[in-house]
This record gives sequence, structure tokens and C-alpha cells, in this order.
Amino acid sequence: MKTYLGMDFGGTKLLIGEMDENGNILNSKKYATGAATQEQAIKILLDAAKDYRDTVGFTGEIQAAGVGIVGVVDHDRGEWISINHIVTGPPVPLAAILSEELSVPVAIDNDVRSATTAEWKLGRGKSSRNFIYLNVGTGLAAGFVVNGMILRGANNNSGEVGHMVVDIQNPYECICGRLGCAENMVSGSGFAKQARFYDLQEVLLEDRPNSADTPKLFELADAGEERAVAITEYAADTLAAVIMNLVRVSDPDTVILGGGVVTGGWMLQKIRSRLNASTMRGVKNGVVLSEFAPQYAGLIGAASLGIVLMEENKKGGRDEETI
Repeated sequence: MKTYLGMDFGGTKLLIGEMDENGNILNSKKYATGAATQEQAIKILLDAAKDYRDTVGFTGEIQAAGVGIVGVVDHDRGEWISINHIVTGPPVPLAAILSEELSVPVAIDNDVRSATTAEWKLGRGKSSRNFIYLNVGTGLAAGFVVNGMILRGANNNSGEVGHMVVDIQNPYECICGRLGCAENMVSGSGFAKQARFYDLQEVLLEDRPNSADTPKLFELADAGEERAVAITEYAADTLAAVIMNLVRVSDPDTVILGGGVVTGGWMLQKIRSRLNASTMRGVKNGVVLSEFAPQYAGLIGAASLGIVLMEENKKGGRDEETI
């Protein structure tokens, strides 16, 4: 059986697992991360890869591996440029390093474009050549498939839609230095900022200062708690505006929502009435939730990079797959 290894590397955890060609996870194992530098992260990846091979092993014949990772990634070169958006050193040839360790071809990409790849090959975007994957989690970012190609940009920064200004009167300063960025209104980190502004930090933050307890926030809003209602109504307005702005840019037939903030569909129900019919008329497949289980979405995305890599190798290159 042909299988693919996925490595989903986030800020607090690394999930490694084996996936078959149909997207079924055969085995997986979780590791703690917490890396502050690329050097620390690479050591964690290499140690975990060895441990996984020794303690879990492989069910099938691994064809390729994929790594979805935080920060800026040059997918075509297989280089990890930075662990965040501040470049402090030369690019790390992460794909080559892991390929040597695993003895299989390796592809890498950032976490959101990995998830976009999963939707493209195995999920809601499988029958589309033009769709948007919008991840609403701790942050807010998007992946675009345009005419059957994943959009990356000149500097591999395509999709940073959380830094789209949607309210020029908003007083919250974003980490990018601008005011009114969408991520400050609709994301786990944005909810954390608003929880402090509305004095809800004891209820929504507890031991998680960087990302609010979204289910609790929605529960409070449903109960009519005025501050929670204010936060969630603003978030729904913002998310609807972001979606419509992106639709005007890339003209998709499908918009797929993923990430912890939209899991369960609560926010989707809130935004539907806010979507302008004229703007959305070409989105014939609608705004839909990802069908992947949230705990495995990143892993499926990472392993999907391996599937695409093998397809590209058979074709003889990537020129027709990315822009």
C-alpha cells in the first residue's frame, strides 16, 4: 500500500502521521514543540521523526513526506525562510534535511497553504479549479487556488488576509503596525484582545493569554451577554467583509472555511445573512465548512504535500502547479 507521511508543526505541538492515498490517517503521534528558533524546531522535527519510526513505524510503503509549518516557506525551493514574519537568518533547506533523514522525497509549505492543498486534492476543493480556503483560527489567513494553481506570490507571502484593513476607525494596533486589521476582530488572538478591552479576560482567557476560549465566547453570546454579543457581531461583520473582498479579488466558485473559530458552524450561521447576494453570485458552491476533522486537518494537509510532490515528479516539474 502506498502511503504518505505528514508532519504538522505548530506553535505548541507537532503531529506526525501516516496517510493513505484517499486521505485516511492510519497512525499518528503527537509531540510538544514550543520552539523559539528554527534551530530548535529542526531538532524537534528530526528527533520526532526518529522516534516515530522507532516507536510507531510505518503501515505501508512511504512514497513521500510533507511538512506543514508555521512562518514563511519557499515551497518550490524546499526552504524554510523564517519561523515568523521576521527574517533573521539565511533560509533553511528543510526539505533536503528531512529527506536525508527519512530517505524519501519531502515537500514543505506553510500551514495554511498545506491545508489548502488538502482541500484541493482530497476535500471540498477537489472538483474546483478556483476556490478560497480561509482559515479562521488563532490567526486569520487564506489559501487561493486560481485556475488550478496555488497562489504563492513573489515572496511566498500570499494569503496574509488577516492584515487586510476592514475598519479604518478601529483603534486596535495589529502586530504588523496598522490599525483595523481583520485578524484583530475575528480570530482567537483577536478575541483575546477584545476580551481584555471588554474586561472579559477572566472568563475567556484563563491560562491561554494569546487565544480566547471561542466556544465559551459563543455560549455567552447565545445567552445574551452584551459584551460577548458585541464581540461576536463585530466578528461576523468582519468575516463577511473579508470573504466578500476576497471573492471580488479571485472570483472563486467555492469558499471553504477551516480553523477553530469556525468549527461547528456557529460563525457560518452568523455571516450568511451578511453576504451580499450580488457579490456572491458567482460562488456557485457556496461558503462551506471543511469536512476534515479539525485535529487532523493540518496532518492531512502536510501529507497531501507529499501526494502533490509525487504527482509533480511524474510530470517532470512544478511549473504547471503553482503561481
